Amino acid sequence: MNKLGCHVSMSAPDYLLGSLNMATSQDANCFMIYTGSPQSIARQPISKLKVKEFHQSLKEKHIPIEDVIVHSPYIINCANSEEKKRHFAKVFLAQEVDRVNQIGAKYLVLHPGSNPDKALGCKYIAEAINFVNKKNNHVIICLETMAGKGNEIGSKFEELKEIIKQVENKNLVGVCLDTCHVSDSGYDIKDPSATLKVFDDIIGLKYLKVIHVNDSLNDKGAHKDRHANIGEGKIGLKTLKAWVNYPLVSKICKILETPWTIDGPIYKKEIHMLLGK
Repeated sequence: MNKLGCHVSMSAPDYLLGSLNMATSQDANCFMIYTGSPQSIARQPISKLKVKEFHQSLKEKHIPIEDVIVHSPYIINCANSEEKKRHFAKVFLAQEVDRVNQIGAKYLVLHPGSNPDKALGCKYIAEAINFVNKKNNHVIICLETMAGKGNEIGSKFEELKEIIKQVENKNLVGVCLDTCHVSDSGYDIKDPSATLKVFDDIIGLKYLKVIHVNDSLNDKGAHKDRHANIGEGKIGLKTLKAWVNYPLVSKICKILETPWTIDGPIYKKEIHMLLGK
């Protein structure tokens, strides 16, 4: 089965159950959530999130728990040169990994971080992952490919390779490839086979764990990171459809993060477009 889903919210009173119901209402067979606000450290206790009921409902809907992707909050910058801020980032990341573990999910997507000194930033990010993995034996931290805004690390495959090289437990690190970000960073993604060949040569396909499927408001190489709805951006439906239906990634969760309309998400329409229904 081709795995294609969407990013959904998680909020009171149904929390994880509500996320699952929203995803399946959009005809998604996998989905992505945050465990709390992406912009703050505020978190509800895991005991409130209805984890047991969530797992039961996943079984009823035939969605494996490993097809529930978690995204870490944006405020984590493990590459920060300020030691105090870097310490906060790795401690908060460890707490997020623990929450993901308690939920039972397998993949946590992480924006690598920012630092004008890319080599130093890569070193700090690897150090943070090694710190977290001292008490982690299950959750795979997936470094997201970035668009290259400002001092972002991860817009070049070589930077992700360097981080992975310095991570001690290679079984607990992976990559989340974002189509909008990769295009915005300057890669030509029109041919999934060619792009993934470059990815494999530099990083290794075994590290590709999640794909974000987004169109882009900007041309290739813009370094701006502005998502567009499927078929309404500069990447286009044809290319994104090729990515979603490329056999090599059929078993990898592909997650839509496209903009909502005034009436809410249009993931269902986009999922059907991408699958050719």
